[in-house]
Amino acid sequence: MTIGADTITQLRQAHRGDIILPGDVHYESGRRVWNAMIDRRPAVIARPRSAADVIACVNFGRTERLQIAVRGGGHSIAGRGTCDDGLVIDFCDMKAMRVDPAARTIRAEPGVKWQEFDRETQTFGLATTGGTVGDTGIAGLTLGGGFGWLEGTCGMTVDNLLAADVVLSDGQMVTAHETSHPDLFWALRGGGGNFGIVTSFEYRLHQVGPLIIGGLIVHPFAHAGEVLAFYADFMRTAPDALVAAAVLMTAPDGQPACGIALAWNGDLAEGTRVVAPLKAFGSPVLDIVGPMPYTAQQSLLEAAMPPNLQNYWKAEFIHDISADVIDAAVDGFGGVRSPNSSILFFPIRGMASRVAPSATAFPHRAGYHVGIYALWTDKTSNADNIAWVRQVWTAVQPSATGGVYVNELGEDDGADRVQVAYGANYERLRTIKARYDPDNLFCLNANITPARAASV
Repeated sequence: MTIGADTITQLRQAHRGDIILPGDVHYESGRRVWNAMIDRRPAVIARPRSAADVIACVNFGRTERLQIAVRGGGHSIAGRGTCDDGLVIDFCDMKAMRVDPAARTIRAEPGVKWQEFDRETQTFGLATTGGTVGDTGIAGLTLGGGFGWLEGTCGMTVDNLLAADVVLSDGQMVTAHETSHPDLFWALRGGGGNFGIVTSFEYRLHQVGPLIIGGLIVHPFAHAGEVLAFYADFMRTAPDALVAAAVLMTAPDGQPACGIALAWNGDLAEGTRVVAPLKAFGSPVLDIVGPMPYTAQQSLLEAAMPPNLQNYWKAEFIHDISADVIDAAVDGFGGVRSPNSSILFFPIRGMASRVAPSATAFPHRAGYHVGIYALWTDKTSNADNIAWVRQVWTAVQPSATGGVYVNELGEDDGADRVQVAYGANYERLRTIKARYDPDNLFCLNANITPARAASV
């Protein structure tokens, strides 16, 4: 799609940041996102520098009847940070942060990534729950829910969001918090990008560090079933301060393996005692668990999720890691197609699990998140890797709770899976969507149909 020169000139006059068009020197790199399977060609890429620029973009997209994609960190597995023939609002130039150490809060713009956020907050000995891969953007993770290593003592990311500045579909900007637009504030905490474009997030921070206990223990794949059974039993009574995930993966030596990645946020002596059984179990081939900075823990899984690979994922929530789930996972990983692929079990526990499902738009407050992640390099292997993910996912289905993490919905997950992601909160979200975005301008997301539109 080609947009007229006069129209682009009007956008440039209203927008202080860069405007990138097809044929420009930065267009090819600018249209790429983290998942290399996504290959789209937007008509315009806008890189705002302020909320005023975002308002100009929204007004432009609405007037020109363009689809609007919003890119924070660019990690959307479904590629929702880009589009064909539409407008991409790319926040790579909006990375301002301001920590208030006395109030233990931070305001951060939507282009910030968690590794940048953590570096800023840890300067003051503070942090908030922020995913498990530091290259992920704060915006998408927050709007979708946000579990992570601190959730046991600090709750999920959405539980620590205090306020948000939001540009609405009509170009107006509002601030949403508990007493200003409380319905919008509720919806933003798990409802994704359906309701507007957030230009600033305010978070509650917690004292973390200077050291936590973190790291990874790796066992041979031959003992994966025993390791997963031990892990599941151990986590049933583990203290809130311990968040541990189990993963089937390929070890650095190229051999399949079973790992336990963990983080203890609390007294180091007590943490050493608590994690001792995890370190003592079996005959691990690698144990790098010990005191470390929180920022080191946040970078622990970076190598497992590199950019510019082909990606296909499926995810689910389960009540527990039962014998049937263990069998399905171990059997499934035995047929893995790529050494970059993995199966991850991440618990929802502690403070995160004690928040009512209706308190925020994110409803999944118990059990385990299961992620089946295929990452590979050769496009000719797409069919084999996709088939592997679907096969393992199908095998896990009998143990599923009927829930899925909205941030891990794939490009081929339909409206039924979107409803599953929002669970019992879906109808309330539809009502709020109708209030703030009745014409569904913000539709390139895990889309919520406005209530009004469904009744016509």
